Amino acid sequence: MDDLQKPVITAADKTFIRLRDEIVEGSISAGTKLSELELSTKYEVSRAVIRESLNRLETCYLVERKANVGARVVSLSSEGLLELYQVRESLEGMAARLAARNMSKFEIAQLNSLLISHFNEVKDSETYYQEAGDVDFHYRIILGSKNQHLINMLVNGLYHLIRMYRVQLGMVGPRVSTAFEEHKHIVQAINNRDEELAEMLMRRHIQYSMNNIKHKLEV
Repeated sequence: MDDLQKPVITAADKTFIRLRDEIVEGSISAGTKLSELELSTKYEVSRAVIRESLNRLETCYLVERKANVGARVVSLSSEGLLELYQVRESLEGMAARLAARNMSKFEIAQLNSLLISHFNEVKDSETYYQEAGDVDFHYRIILGSKNQHLINMLVNGLYHLIRMYRVQLGMVGPRVSTAFEEHKHIVQAINNRDEELAEMLMRRHIQYSMNNIKHKLEV
């Protein structure tokens, strides 16, 4: 690909990605008030760039604006978790069903390879951290659905808010080994082209994850 064909990464893109990652990973805490002036100083960009980034973060559900308060990072709550994961269970359950129908043998083999690499990381650990994108098991299955509307709703909408709950509350402790085993069974169902089982296992996996996160929120 020559230089004319490469996508242009703007200052706003870089700032948005940096802010998004810091919110998801908790470097900027949930509920934090976001000042355009302070952020423009911190990231050495204009307030217009910060304003654009905050607008984009709002569409990802990571930032909320309230009258007379301004922009804040969303808070993590049991109520918010329940509403989000009810939607997640439905959409990702459908993604798993469609992945069992539509993923190629090569894509399923890649999914298995991804799980092997995850196993090597989690076997001696009590953490199961997955970077965003192609190295994320759930992201691969969402793309494997081959349904663009579903992909847009998840990847361009809820994905990073889901990751915020997962990264900050759901990827440590005894849940790590059971979550990995659940991933293996989902992949096996997809490999067997068992659409109904793939959807059921994904829904159950997300229910278990929600219960695990809910427990941590309530402690």
